[in-house]
Amino acid sequence: MKLRLDDGCELFYTIDDFTDPWTEPETVVMHHGMAKNHKLWFGWVPIVARHYRVIRFDMRGMGQSDVPEPGYPWSVDNFARDLAEFTEKLGLEKFHLIGETVGGSISMRYATMHQERLLSLTACTSPTSFNDAHHAQSAVQIENDGIGAWVEGSIGRRLDPQIVDPAYTRWYAEQMKATTPHVVAGFQAQASGDLRPLLKDVQTPVLIIAAAALREEVLGDFRGAADVFPNGRAVVFPGVSGFVQHILPVPCARVWLDFARNLA
Repeated sequence: MKLRLDDGCELFYTIDDFTDPWTEPETVVMHHGMAKNHKLWFGWVPIVARHYRVIRFDMRGMGQSDVPEPGYPWSVDNFARDLAEFTEKLGLEKFHLIGETVGGSISMRYATMHQERLLSLTACTSPTSFNDAHHAQSAVQIENDGIGAWVEGSIGRRLDPQIVDPAYTRWYAEQMKATTPHVVAGFQAQASGDLRPLLKDVQTPVLIIAAAALREEVLGDFRGAADVFPNGRAVVFPGVSGFVQHILPVPCARVWLDFARNLA
């Protein structure tokens, strides 16, 4: 399915709902990260969609959504506005929001704008600040060497090779390589800002999911993000290095389910 935003951009989305047909389940919106698409949540869906109505969508410029021309003003704020318009047009008055990597950062920014709409907020391996040279360096690499080189150069810090099936890693890399290069380079070149001063006013129940480490700490200290929120808690998976939401999707989904079920 596709939903048209006011500026004409169409966002692809899909709904999974395997709840008991006589119930009225709450809705969960899943927001993927940079150079990815809704398919990356595949491991979460069977767990979460048995109890909640799950909406996954592709960000502007990614997956099956429309790709703006070069020069579009990419930013966390603009992606958060897309999310706000998308959920409003779907008629979602209250919902749970789960984001991963930059999608989690966008979800945090959305919470600073519309926390009254959120039942909960979850961010997985998500930076709270973009004031890091890593982003500009990634943009230069993509522009000079192509998105394939950028993906291959970073895939080892995303998925822990000691845990993940090599076939999964190859599939994951191909999903990323399918993203239009100027979209990723454009965002990375323009990424900046620190969300933390805004997050202290978000009263929403917040769950931060992270692995114990990354091979390269290019995203900053994302594990400490829970401390910024008044109602934040963190679950850190020991013995895992990388993007735990993709490395161990089922355990992460079960952690989220426990979190959501215990909300006051």
